[in-house]
Amino acid sequence: MSSAKAKIREKKMRNQPSSVQYHPPNVESRSQNGGDTPVTGGGGDDGPSDIRPSTERPKSPYQKGRWVSGHQKDGGGYAKEMPKYITAGAFARARAAEVGVMLKAATNVTGSCHVFGILPRHMRRRAMSHNTKRLPCRLRDVANRMREKSLQCGSKKKKEQAKNKSRKARRRHGNLLLEYNRRQRKNVWLETHIWHAKRFHMVKKWGYCLGDRPTYKCYRPCYRAMSSHCLLQDLSYYCCIELQGAEDKLLASLSQMTSKEAGPTFAAALCLSGRRQGSVVVYRAGQYPSQPLGPVTFLWRPRTQGSTHRQLWIWAHPTIKQDLLFEFQTVCQCEAVLPPAAPVVTPAEVVPTLEPEPKHKTPEAKQRTGTKRKRTVEDASGPPAKKILGDGTRSPTTPVTWKSSSTGIVMNDLTMEMVRYRLIGPLSHCVLAETLEVATDCDEMSKSLPSSFWWPEHCKDTSKMNLHQQQADVFRILKGVYSTGELPPGTVLGLTVDDPRLTLPTKKVKALSCVKQSQEVDEEKRKDLMLQGVAEHCCQSYLWEQSVRDNVTDNKIPEQTLNRMRREVLVPGSRLSPTPLQSRVPILLIHQPGKQVGHEMSTWGAGWDLLLPKGWGMAFWVPLVYRGVRVGGLNMSLKHSQNKGTPHFPHDYPDCPAGVHFQEEQEAELLYKFKRRPPAKRTNYIKHGCLAPFRCPWQQLTEEWELILKEGGEQRKEDGQTQTTTEAATVMEVEMTSHGDIAGRRPQSRVTVLRNIKSLRLLSGWCRPTTSKGQRPWRVGQAPPLDPSAVTSFLRAHGMGLVWVRLSLLSKGKPELHAMVCVPTTEDLQLLKKGPGSSGPQEPPHRDHFKSRIKRKKNGPKKAAKSSSDKTDGNKSDFLSATDPNNTTSETPTSSSGLIFGVWPDPLPSVTSSCSRVTLGWVTQGDFSLSAGCGEALGFVSVAGLLNTLLNQPMEHRGMLLLRNPSSLQYRFTKINIEV
Repeated sequence: MSSAKAKIREKKMRNQPSSVQYHPPNVESRSQNGGDTPVTGGGGDDGPSDIRPSTERPKSPYQKGRWVSGHQKDGGGYAKEMPKYITAGAFARARAAEVGVMLKAATNVTGSCHVFGILPRHMRRRAMSHNTKRLPCRLRDVANRMREKSLQCGSKKKKEQAKNKSRKARRRHGNLLLEYNRRQRKNVWLETHIWHAKRFHMVKKWGYCLGDRPTYKCYRPCYRAMSSHCLLQDLSYYCCIELQGAEDKLLASLSQMTSKEAGPTFAAALCLSGRRQGSVVVYRAGQYPSQPLGPVTFLWRPRTQGSTHRQLWIWAHPTIKQDLLFEFQTVCQCEAVLPPAAPVVTPAEVVPTLEPEPKHKTPEAKQRTGTKRKRTVEDASGPPAKKILGDGTRSPTTPVTWKSSSTGIVMNDLTMEMVRYRLIGPLSHCVLAETLEVATDCDEMSKSLPSSFWWPEHCKDTSKMNLHQQQADVFRILKGVYSTGELPPGTVLGLTVDDPRLTLPTKKVKALSCVKQSQEVDEEKRKDLMLQGVAEHCCQSYLWEQSVRDNVTDNKIPEQTLNRMRREVLVPGSRLSPTPLQSRVPILLIHQPGKQVGHEMSTWGAGWDLLLPKGWGMAFWVPLVYRGVRVGGLNMSLKHSQNKGTPHFPHDYPDCPAGVHFQEEQEAELLYKFKRRPPAKRTNYIKHGCLAPFRCPWQQLTEEWELILKEGGEQRKEDGQTQTTTEAATVMEVEMTSHGDIAGRRPQSRVTVLRNIKSLRLLSGWCRPTTSKGQRPWRVGQAPPLDPSAVTSFLRAHGMGLVWVRLSLLSKGKPELHAMVCVPTTEDLQLLKKGPGSSGPQEPPHRDHFKSRIKRKKNGPKKAAKSSSDKTDGNKSDFLSATDPNNTTSETPTSSSGLIFGVWPDPLPSVTSSCSRVTLGWVTQGDFSLSAGCGEALGFVSVAGLLNTLLNQPMEHRGMLLLRNPSSLQYRFTKINIEV
């Protein structure tokens, strides 16, 4: 055997038990024991004491008396003479020694003291160390005893080792509930906040933490959901104000904040009965048509027989809540009712970040090495923390109730007291039908026993159960409706349903309309529901009662109990039965109308609003998501309004305080984003002739057009001719020259938006109402003829106003935010004869006269003085009024330190004559419309400028305007539509 093989064999045999061997035999021992000492085991009666193991390795493999592996030439290593006799005692003792060594080697564990080390290597598993069930049955008891012994020893003697957790796990708060309550003190969290935070980009707006847009791309899928299935949104951030009192007192007070000229008010017959939800724009008391506050939706509780006491809910955007509360207190003559004094002991949920430390700390209370440094609630002196339900930012001393001693009206602030979900799409009713199940009746035993829940007491009244059965029948008829848009807008249905978590499917299933259910429903009842809506008595709901809402919220079944009930169900995924008594929830279903203006895609975007008691948000949200709906955020709300062609609050309300504040925030955000880009990569808006790329100066626009018409009217009286748009621009230039400080003045008057229904219909008829692609023929006789006298009388009432318009591009193009709406010249209209797809004119490039001042600032005072001396007087502006550009820039109070490359500084010059085409207005929403198949924009134009343009346009091209994006020089032809 080679030396390498010998070393390998020695390494392998190192830990093996040594054999029992004797010394080589000599002549005397051989003669005494018969010649074979290793076999006989020694001489005489020496016993086992002469037997000892030999650990010496043979030096030569051919040594006699030893066994050698392999075949040898001379048969060496084997005794040639056989023993003549053996001693039985010595032979047995020698064999017994070998058996003992063998048993010791088989039973002793080498290298480990664990019981599973006895097993062969192919049967050992790493999981056996912490899961003894992986061991054979005969070894489990021993392993369990050893494991318990090691745990006891470790807890007493060994120091606690720090766990190597991830950074996220180490930073995790010790008590998540307290941490969540603390984080809701500044910005209110909705009940679906955690769900949204995992899937949406969150923004902090209006005092709430809201989901803006999903983290995945889903713009087109969300549009398809709104068009063919269902889109789900959480609108619980909308504020609810409750008014209670006599009907005549309420109507008399609210009439001061509305006007019948702008549409239906709080006193509309269908809305007053409680069968419909209404919407109205409210103003400051007695200030119509100026000083609007914003749009609100309202819902009356159905009348109670023999009582004049009424209850009204008003839902408003959070940005106008404080203004509404102040106005309601004024018109209703209410005074605040102070809430009860707070208890002396501050609960843990009120001040979760501050806790008094114990004066005497025990050694056990000291923090050990490796434990979390976060505070726990074990040593808290106050009561256990509770989850915040409702508004957590409200101070305990803030009043939420106001009463009037003279009118008897009571006003309550129900903000965050209810959950509001919006389902948009034609199959919204199918999603609700599969998610909700009508509440089941209680058994006789539950009715006979006293109960703290509201539903068993409710079931004892026969009249209430009859009403519940009628509402259930209407809900079954609703399942047979083909589309949500077929129902009357604003329909209300009160209902009581079972906890939807009891019927939660095991996996997501897309809810679709069922043809069998549609055939089973009575056709006459379905037509009656589609034409007349829900009966007045079926609109009643116990959600109106504060005691019922509190009872349902306080007695909600926790998720842990429901999971235990699911585990005990024999068939997984089946309904949990029997239904617990506290699993009945009163709800309200409110129909939301779709597109109600125009002639294309009518009722698009219709859906349902689901009102729930607080605390039940996630209990209904997850079952709705499991029915295959898409979830949208604030961005989808804006797109929904854009496709419907309706103004979106507060984006499209420039005459409201909330709209003005939003425009200021938007300007700051866009300017900050613009300044982050290097100057070479920015768009030079001065060269594009765009004075206000980040905001819309509505006040200046209306003032300039009033000035244009005033001067034009005097000129028409002298010349007896009609003023053209080119002459209007010339008049504006002259007026801006003579009144150079008009841009710097801030007059007291404010801009107003035209909302008079009759005036809007008249203006819509003059604009030649068409579809978005100009395919609808002109209807003669719809509006009076457009002449100077009609225009004069119209402007006398709405001169300083703006009008909401929809603009549809005739060719390619995508409108952008703050795009300019301009008046085409006669030469521009001649381009339309080439074809409907003809592109419009182009704006000639302008000169940037502020570029040199910025360069002088960078180059220093010496080079600035040199460059100013080399300037010539021939440089004239292409877009300013008839003044020298150097003089114009010197007149502006803006210093060179405040200049931004590519943006015109304040104060702005004339916005109507800033480019070669006269400006009428700007776009507030613009994009490629998937519903119309072309670029569409929504915005405002000046009423005076629009009438002047329509009066000077030929009949075949009336209502044709130009649209240009701020970052482009290309004009696009567009058709204006005023839809009422």
